[in-house]
Amino acid sequence: MNRRNRGSSSSSSRVSNTYGNRQFSDNPRTGSGGGVNESFQRRSDAPHKRNNEKDESKHKDEDPADVSFIVGTCSSMCPERERVTRERLRDLAVFERLYGNPSKSSTEIAVKKFCRTLSAADVQASDVRPLPVLEETLRYLLSLLDSKEHPFEVVHDFIFDRTRSIRQDLSIQNLANERVIYLYEEMVKFHVISHKRLQSCSGTSISSMHHLNMEQLAKTLTSLYNIYDANRKPDYIYENEAEFRSLYVLLHLNPSNGVMGEPLSLWFRKLTFALVKSKEICFVRNLLRLYRMGNYKNFLSRTASEATYLQYCISEHHIREMRLVAVQYINNVCYKLQPYPLLRLSQNLKMKELDVESLCHECGLETCTDPDGFTVLPVKQSTFRSPEDKFKVYDLIGIERIKMSI
Repeated sequence: MNRRNRGSSSSSSRVSNTYGNRQFSDNPRTGSGGGVNESFQRRSDAPHKRNNEKDESKHKDEDPADVSFIVGTCSSMCPERERVTRERLRDLAVFERLYGNPSKSSTEIAVKKFCRTLSAADVQASDVRPLPVLEETLRYLLSLLDSKEHPFEVVHDFIFDRTRSIRQDLSIQNLANERVIYLYEEMVKFHVISHKRLQSCSGTSISSMHHLNMEQLAKTLTSLYNIYDANRKPDYIYENEAEFRSLYVLLHLNPSNGVMGEPLSLWFRKLTFALVKSKEICFVRNLLRLYRMGNYKNFLSRTASEATYLQYCISEHHIREMRLVAVQYINNVCYKLQPYPLLRLSQNLKMKELDVESLCHECGLETCTDPDGFTVLPVKQSTFRSPEDKFKVYDLIGIERIKMSI
C-alpha cells in the first residue's frame, strides 16, 4: 500500500496549544492567527491559561514572547520510535500490518496514534509531523473510506483515532494558515459522512461509536470556527465557511439530543452580517423555524430541494423525527370515519408509499385497503408508539440530486 504524493492544499488555519508541563489538546482556541498566507506561522502572544495555582506561580514572571513552539521534523506518517515500539508490543491496527503480520509494519502504512496524555517534556521535534506530512497523512486516511476489505466500523475506528492525532500535531505546532482550514474541513466531512454511514451498521459497540463520532464532530467544528475567526478579514467569508457554519445549527435543532455547544441564540449573535445573509445560513434558520413549529411538510420539502450533501447527512435524524411527528398528528387529529390515504401521506413525507406503510407499522399502527384498492391508515388508533429499536433510514424523495455530489 503506497502513500499518496505530498502536495499543498488550497486552505489552512490556526490552532493553539498548551505548553510547559501541561497536556497538549487537539482543541484549538481562538486567537490572533496567521492570516491567509501559506507559511508556517506561530503565535507568541497567546493567553496563558493555567491548570492550577502551582502552574500559575511557576509561569507568572514568564514573558509570553519567550514561549517557543515545536517545529515538527518527522518525515513519515508515523515517527520511527513509535512505529518500532508498537511493532514490539504488537500494537498495530489491521491497516498497519505488513502482509498481515501483527508485529511488522512500514513507513508506508503506519500512522501515528493519538496520545491522550502528552506534555511538552515528552515531545521531540522528530515525533511531530510538519504540515505537508499531515496533509499527506490525511489524504491517505481518507482514501481508506472506500476500503471493502473491512466493515465500515473498523475503518471508522482507525481513521477516527488517527485524525485526532493530526489535530494534536497541528495544535502542538500552533500552525495558522489556510491549508490547515482545509484539513479541518476535510476532517469535519469525515465525521459527518460517518454519522450517516454508522446508522446502517450493526453491533453492540455502534451506539457508543456513533456518540463519540458526534462528540468529535462538535469539537472539530468548534475548532474550525475558531480558526475562521482568528484569520478573519473584514467582510470576508471563506469559500466553504457558510456551509460548515450551517452544520452547527443542524446539530442543535433539538437541544435534547445532548450535543455539546452553546445555545443557538448566543451562537447566531457571533456571526458576521455577511454570514447571516448567506444562502446556507438562511436555509438552516428556516429549517430551525419549521422544526420548532412542527411543520413537517415544509421541513421535508425544503430539505429535499435545498440541502447540500453534508447538511442532509446531519439532518437524517431530524427527518426521521419529523416523519414520526407527522404520523402521530394524523393518527390523533384526523376524522375517525375517514381513513387517511397513504399515497397522500407519502407525498407529504417525501417517501415511497411502501416505506410509509413500513413506518406506520413501526409506530404500532395498522394499515388496510379501502374499497377502491388504495392503502389507507385508519386513524385514532390507541396503539401508536415511537419506535425504540435501531434507527431505520428511509429515502427522502428529491435528495437524489446530491447523492453523488461528494
